[in-house]
Amino acid sequence: RGSRVIRHQVDEDGTEKLLLPWDAGGLSEGVLLRDGRRRTVCLSSQVGCAMGCVFCASGIGGLERNLSWPEIVEQAITLAGLLPAGERLSHVVMMGMGEPLANLDAVLPALELITSKDGLGISRRRVTISTVGIPKAIRRLAEGDFGYHLAISLHAASDDLRTTLVPVNRRIGIESIVRAADDYFDRTGRRLTFEYVLLAGVNDSTDDAARLARLLRGRSALVNLIPYNEVKGLGYRRPAPASVRAFREVLERSGLSVQIRRRKGARIDAACGQLRFRSGGRAVESEAGP
Repeated sequence: RGSRVIRHQVDEDGTEKLLLPWDAGGLSEGVLLRDGRRRTVCLSSQVGCAMGCVFCASGIGGLERNLSWPEIVEQAITLAGLLPAGERLSHVVMMGMGEPLANLDAVLPALELITSKDGLGISRRRVTISTVGIPKAIRRLAEGDFGYHLAISLHAASDDLRTTLVPVNRRIGIESIVRAADDYFDRTGRRLTFEYVLLAGVNDSTDDAARLARLLRGRSALVNLIPYNEVKGLGYRRPAPASVRAFREVLERSGLSVQIRRRKGARIDAACGQLRFRSGGRAVESEAGP
């Protein structure tokens, strides 16, 4: 793997991050996460990202290009190569750089190989695709009944706030995303996850929590709360633990299942929302050392 890796960083919590160059151009980052017995790879689907989420590092340079399915598979194989003898990957998450549903023509064949017996042999039920919500592509996943877990990144329960945080929402709207999510559940029977990055003073109030509870009431869903992982230069802050607890309590009182994302790899800028690149092929170096 050495000639294909520009930079290899290791966090004291066991997280490893690789910066990979591509012959077709551009750079992307992939992450190996350790959590108990779990060994998870977080894969990128694009070089950069066009979704424009204002708090996320991956879209700072915009979108350079889609990754091909062999490049996505190469990420997984290269990251799996970091494991010692006797360990194997257990989970795959398409949560790295880029919007996976904007590149399904490469993501689906890549996952087909990764989950095959001739590939890495990962169970389809241990694969999660994370998306800001593209209704047409969500329905394509549902119709294919691939068995993958779907995680939808909401970050707000009103269109005004969500469009501020996720500009692509202007063309989509929360209602159409939730309808597509309902269709996915009806077709596959798989409970959805709704991800919500908590930004201090922006979307983390108990009123915000109440709006989210009303939006998701009655749905078989898990809410994954993600206290913000800071990105230098973007100006957003991680909420206080008390704010996170209060937000969670509002959701749980409404009957929703809630988890709080464990922070992994933050010291090497490998946590959720911190993967990045700079257009022109130059990496944005991490402020944290290996």
